[in-house]
Amino acid sequence: MSNSSSISHFLLLPLAHTWQLQLLHFCLFLGISLAALLANGLIISAVACGHHLHTPMFFFLLNLALTDLGCICTTVPKAMHNSLWDTRNISYEGCAAQVFFFAFFIGTEYFLLTIMCYDRYVSICKPLHYGTLLGSRACAHMAAAAWASAFIYSLLHTANTFSLPLCHGNALGQFFCEIPHILKLSCAHSYFRELGLLSVSGCLVFGCFVFNVFSYVQIFRAVLRIPSEQGRHKAFSTCLPHLAVVSLFLSTAAFANLKPPSVSSPSMDLALSVLYSVVPPALNPLIYSLRNQELKASVWTLMTGCFQEH
Repeated sequence: MSNSSSISHFLLLPLAHTWQLQLLHFCLFLGISLAALLANGLIISAVACGHHLHTPMFFFLLNLALTDLGCICTTVPKAMHNSLWDTRNISYEGCAAQVFFFAFFIGTEYFLLTIMCYDRYVSICKPLHYGTLLGSRACAHMAAAAWASAFIYSLLHTANTFSLPLCHGNALGQFFCEIPHILKLSCAHSYFRELGLLSVSGCLVFGCFVFNVFSYVQIFRAVLRIPSEQGRHKAFSTCLPHLAVVSLFLSTAAFANLKPPSVSSPSMDLALSVLYSVVPPALNPLIYSLRNQELKASVWTLMTGCFQEH
């Protein structure tokens, strides 16, 4: 029987069992991460440099792009390194850092998406109060609350998870360090405290989900009361990117974590974990850019300006 103090490293789930497939996975991860870095970097630069984009919606979008970059940089580089060098190792400290930062960025992203839903609700249902309810100070306070709440959330989970004695080896069934897979290695009698924390987190996630659903019910009711078709289309177009991003985020995470054990296999678990941890950060900028003409124009201006300078 071993405990956490005697474990110096963990073994991650291999992406493939042959060198050719490992190289293919490396190239796929490299392409996805470069696309995510470029797309999110362009959104951050466009919003920061474009004064006409200094509005609550784009301010929160900038924060969302930062969390997407954080998610990609937390999980993908180590997976690429292990594929290229044909290894599964990650140090105990590196695993703790991955758990902390992944929970931090995922938590921040979920809170930000909830705040962005509130932004759309006020914009459509209470347009006369928009400047009052979502002034620059209020937006800064809400964004700071999202980052701070996620920091406390991830710190509590990480500290508690890595204080548990581990009795079932050091092999994780995931390509990066994640709390549920570390709990599977802990002694059966010791993880009830972490399960309690996860239950509280689940209630918080469910509360945000209910808020999102309630807000969109009110939004759709308000949009359908708009007399002109052009007005309804414009209102819907401002909500669709956020709705698509929230749906992608929740559906992939829910399916990966709530699927029945009977349909579980290492290859399916790997595919699902990539689907909810890597794909959304890469697709979010594309979803927002395709549907928002202002953002699309600013990104294009930024790109053409950079090319002209060179």
